Amino acid sequence: MDARVSELFCSGNGHGSGSQGASSNGKSGSGSGAAPKKASIKSKKSKSRLSRHSKPSNNPPYLPPEAEEGNIEYKLKLVNPTQYRFEHLATQMKWRLQEGGGEAVYQIGVEDNGMLVGLSEEEMRASLKTLHLLAQKVGADITVLREQEVEYDFDVSRKIAEVLIRKVPDDQQFLDLRVAVLGNVDSGKSTLLGVLTQGELDNGRGRARLNLFRHLHEIQTGRTSSISFEILGFNSKGEVVNYSESRTAEEICESASKMITFIDLAGHHKYLKTTIFGLTSYCPDFAMLVVSANTGIAGTTREHLGLAMALKVPIFIVISKVDLCTRSTVERTVRQLERLLKQPGCNKVPMVIGSKDDAVAAVQQFVQSPSITPIFTLSSVSGESLDLLKVFFNVLPPLSNSKKQEELMQQLTEFQVDEIYSVPEVGTVVGGTLYSGICREGDHLVVGPTDSGQFHKLTIGSIQRNRSACRVLRAGQAATLALGNFDRSLLRKGMVMVSPEMNPTICWRFEAEIVLLFHAKTFHKGFQVTVHIGNVRQTATVEAVYDTEELRTGEKAVVLFKFIKHPEYLKVGAKVLFRQGLTKGIGHVTKLQPITHYQMSVSLPF
Repeated sequence: MDARVSELFCSGNGHGSGSQGASSNGKSGSGSGAAPKKASIKSKKSKSRLSRHSKPSNNPPYLPPEAEEGNIEYKLKLVNPTQYRFEHLATQMKWRLQEGGGEAVYQIGVEDNGMLVGLSEEEMRASLKTLHLLAQKVGADITVLREQEVEYDFDVSRKIAEVLIRKVPDDQQFLDLRVAVLGNVDSGKSTLLGVLTQGELDNGRGRARLNLFRHLHEIQTGRTSSISFEILGFNSKGEVVNYSESRTAEEICESASKMITFIDLAGHHKYLKTTIFGLTSYCPDFAMLVVSANTGIAGTTREHLGLAMALKVPIFIVISKVDLCTRSTVERTVRQLERLLKQPGCNKVPMVIGSKDDAVAAVQQFVQSPSITPIFTLSSVSGESLDLLKVFFNVLPPLSNSKKQEELMQQLTEFQVDEIYSVPEVGTVVGGTLYSGICREGDHLVVGPTDSGQFHKLTIGSIQRNRSACRVLRAGQAATLALGNFDRSLLRKGMVMVSPEMNPTICWRFEAEIVLLFHAKTFHKGFQVTVHIGNVRQTATVEAVYDTEELRTGEKAVVLFKFIKHPEYLKVGAKVLFRQGLTKGIGHVTKLQPITHYQMSVSLPF
């Protein structure tokens, strides 16, 4: 691990570095209670030992202090607890699992202040046995992710262990994470997904990607032009579940307790609007930027990185095709990426993953700090380092906070329509994400707005998640909903399906505070741009630029936009991304100018 990462995590938590944590005086309360002078002597001794024996990249003497919230728990040891203590620990484990959406990470041999004390072989064995009994009591499975020796003032070897606890919540079928796949054309995005989800290596000529393509011209050109979805599962023990052992998506969903849904996006510049739509409408938890080792940073790579950062999607990087290059070429591409990530506009801390321990450590730091950017180097042909990426996905936790999730579920139903299909013997089907509330089979909702601002009544038929049946849909989950014989011509992408009690806000005009990222000349009144706000994508005209007549690259202002085709459903605070040719800008909605009233269509009764 890069030394800068250690400094980043140790700064601001009262420990600084390992030696500083050991030498803290009586006021801090994190020392051993000895006099300041003795503590400083001890710190010098431990510092000299650390400098001789330990590796700062793998054995930082302190972790960040344990947080009250979240899914990470520190335990010094769990040796022969009393019955009362055991019940308390079980309740604590349930809390951590709830915070992590069904996943928790236990650090054994670590004090609450983050100090890596370590345990003897016998104590570690007893602690893991207790942890296994606790997991059995709450109905979870445990996986030891890694064990690590702690070089300290001990004559006996002492270890710390990192353990993953996983239990699918009772009200869910599996845990679900969405990962958007970005990168330049021909960087190997679809091939990598084919290898991960099919379980077979590529032949070097793109055989693995054929199952991912949706159109004939994609197969003929080898280039993705549409948005496709692929799934990779992990069971409760952390083993991969994909199409190599399961014939259908339903079988994968049944045997997997954690699901990674990959959103395969287009790399070519002429399909940029499709890529932006995938990033804004499908609300990915993470973004995976794929870079070809032999071409390096080329084409749309910088643009895709900028889009993910503008939308504040946590990003990690995969360097593919290392089998085609010499080691020096791969290292040159890594250095090129490191320079790009460290630039003032990015301010990222790159972390090259070289082992399983690195992958596990990267997950924790990646989730805790948005500046950390893991970098993997792998091959879809030889399979080199593919296991490290799978370990990363297995341990990667959901970002959503359990409290925030509960608050969203208490709100009225709002489903964003991203895709529309006509399925034989089923009828009209819509795909998208449930932004808030709960959706069940048989619910009555209204969908709109139409070109005239109307909302139509409809009834939800069946629900499917990852191609398997689902009775209840909760906030944050993506699914497809069957609408029966509802007229497809009344639907379009960008609509919302909401509870009739919501009284949705529809507007032609809205104000947004924007930053102009790039424009060749000046940005002024009358300029037309394509606006992306969530699942809304429409051309809008700039009707006013407040406090100034024109904008240049890098300048900020509040701008009034007007949609040119039909009104849209928007919310204050929503992220705005607009583009036109080379012109690009980002911002957020600050004010809506709603239509005074909207019409409810009564032509389609429930």
